[in-house]
Amino acid sequence: MKKISLLILLLISFKEFSFSQKINSSYRLNIEKTAEPMIIDGVMDELTWENADVATDFFMITPMDTSYSQVRTDVRMSYDDKHIYMIVINYHAVEGPYMVESLRRDFNFGKNDNFIFFMDPFEDQFNGFSFGANAAGAQWDGIMFDGGRIDLSWDNKWVSKVKNHEDKWVFEAAIPFKSIRYKPGIKEWGINFSRMDLKTTEKSGWAPVPRQFPSASLAYTGVLVWDEPPPHAGPNISLIPYGLGGISQNRAAGEQDNYRRSLGFDAKVGLGTALNLDLTVNPDFSQVEVDRQITNLDRFELFFPERRQFFLENGDLFGNFGYETVRPFFSRRIGLNAPIQAGARLSGKINKDWRVGAMTMQTGAVEKDNLDPQNFSVFTLQRRVFARSTIGAIVVNRQAGLFAPSIDSNNPSLSGYDRNVGVEFNLASSNNLWTGKTFILKSFNPLQKGNGIAYASNLRYVSGNLYWNWQHEYVSENYTAEVGYVPRTGFYKAHPSIGYLFFPKSKKILSHGPEINTKWFFDTKMNQTDNESYLLYKMRFRSQSNLAVWAAHDYIKLLQPFDPTNFSGDTLATGTEHRWYSWGSEFTSKPQSIFTYAISSRMGGYYAEGERYNVSGEVGYRFQPYFSMTLSANYNEIHLPEPWGVTTFWLVGPRLDLTLTNTFFVTAFMQYNEQINNINLNTRLQWRFKPASDIFLVFTDNYLPAPFLAKDRSVVLKFTYWWNI
Repeated sequence: MKKISLLILLLISFKEFSFSQKINSSYRLNIEKTAEPMIIDGVMDELTWENADVATDFFMITPMDTSYSQVRTDVRMSYDDKHIYMIVINYHAVEGPYMVESLRRDFNFGKNDNFIFFMDPFEDQFNGFSFGANAAGAQWDGIMFDGGRIDLSWDNKWVSKVKNHEDKWVFEAAIPFKSIRYKPGIKEWGINFSRMDLKTTEKSGWAPVPRQFPSASLAYTGVLVWDEPPPHAGPNISLIPYGLGGISQNRAAGEQDNYRRSLGFDAKVGLGTALNLDLTVNPDFSQVEVDRQITNLDRFELFFPERRQFFLENGDLFGNFGYETVRPFFSRRIGLNAPIQAGARLSGKINKDWRVGAMTMQTGAVEKDNLDPQNFSVFTLQRRVFARSTIGAIVVNRQAGLFAPSIDSNNPSLSGYDRNVGVEFNLASSNNLWTGKTFILKSFNPLQKGNGIAYASNLRYVSGNLYWNWQHEYVSENYTAEVGYVPRTGFYKAHPSIGYLFFPKSKKILSHGPEINTKWFFDTKMNQTDNESYLLYKMRFRSQSNLAVWAAHDYIKLLQPFDPTNFSGDTLATGTEHRWYSWGSEFTSKPQSIFTYAISSRMGGYYAEGERYNVSGEVGYRFQPYFSMTLSANYNEIHLPEPWGVTTFWLVGPRLDLTLTNTFFVTAFMQYNEQINNINLNTRLQWRFKPASDIFLVFTDNYLPAPFLAKDRSVVLKFTYWWNI
């Protein structure tokens, strides 16, 4: 495995030197400073706009990437000492109303007529910011990482306005310099503009992007040329206090009403234009939506993404180290079973090539669980190399006590500490055809009985038609990552995949093609324990609907007892071997319809020569742009020998979204999970009375399905205010 890793590194280095020129450097948009007040009203009546340079003649990305777009889009930009300004004229190519889901912030890109732009203010083709809106005025904003991925959980302070006309819709925005990070003194930023028009099913971009890549790919940005270096944002300090009141009751435990009153604050301190210091005291995240439940038939821990705002900016520095199932740091471990008392987080750019991240968080003791206070600290450093690649290092530490005494020094509830150190190399060629990663991690824990090591590598190639990936991993039996996400240890893994896409000259089919994917797992003595292999054939239609059919073979040798229903408590024995075949299909309807649906099915074998049948689907209907409703359902039927017999699970989740304006939202959803015998009801009202300032009212109830009795319930009223000093 180590020889393979070295070979991959050599291939990576060769390819990096082969592609070093920025591809779309000839696409340039000039931005000049305005001397007049700019009013964000969606009307192009300022003199500034008459004299501004225009980005137009967009290129089609899909369904084809070989011609100009049929839909005309004109973009103009300007700035003053405090804001970047933009106005966009989105012309119609086909008569008829625009298509949107709702007025909800951070909408689904593929289900809305929208305009979005991507900024690379360091011109490193790796990190940036994204802003935009749909045709009804709902805002979109996110932080960009890994050269083209976007975290939409990130919100910041900016204003925009959309106006609709018979032949066009107009988007105008003002983005404060204080809301973004950028390198001082440079006059060229990477930038691209993307337009989705569902009536023509066209996705287009100003600087051309090959259709196999997302329009957000920073490798394909053009250049925003400033008439002079952007101004310094000035003192950049934001205080975000909150106040909270609520009541909760655990009826299942027979507890009395528990009244909550809490105050706390976050602070953002800009250290220059590229570094940010985040501080938090007594934070509360009760406004965050509850996780979407799934039927769990897996042998290992499930992953749920981070949603808390404090951890999101530059979150890739901390949370993207390693792979999805080999993460030395996972921020949701912090505050999982104990209250966070305070924390600090420094992150951002030191210069064009260096990024740094440092965080420390202190949690309090939980006496009823005999849980000591804990300190969680992370330090990470990243250096850009070659065109778009990086070398990074990370240190993760969980320490009992540190800033507070333990509950009982003679009876610690956890090991005294758990530490991880690691280095990694991320490949991203300048044309994005080659990507990959290699890393090594080592853990330290006083209860660790041997060497704790993990290392892995992958190399991926994506062209217009052919794509393939090779990935392998090793995690030793003694590796620990108590602040990470490593659901499985003691294995070698090999994971090759290859696929090919055909692009026919068809009026109905955009692309189709096969994919072969297989995963082999071995224990540390190289005895095979798992294999999952599947053949997939997928088809994408010009209407934007998708169809896929697949067949798979599974082999599993259990390394510990396992209940194949994750429900009954009866288990299969360690060492038993299980093989089966299965097949299935998936279909997603076109997003232009008012009524949308998706359905998937699976049938075939299961553990202990059993059978498993699964059907899941989602239907949605919208009264655009104010109201939408969806109903998702998942049904599993498992046939096993005794003592299990036939087991069935329903998971049903209706959801209602009411968006009266783009500042007032009501979300209500129910989750009925038969596997855990629970009904969860959650209703959240949000009023954004000023940019980034909100009032939340959240109701949460959990019930026993039969009889329909409340297990616990809570009501929380929370007020947050974003105050720029």
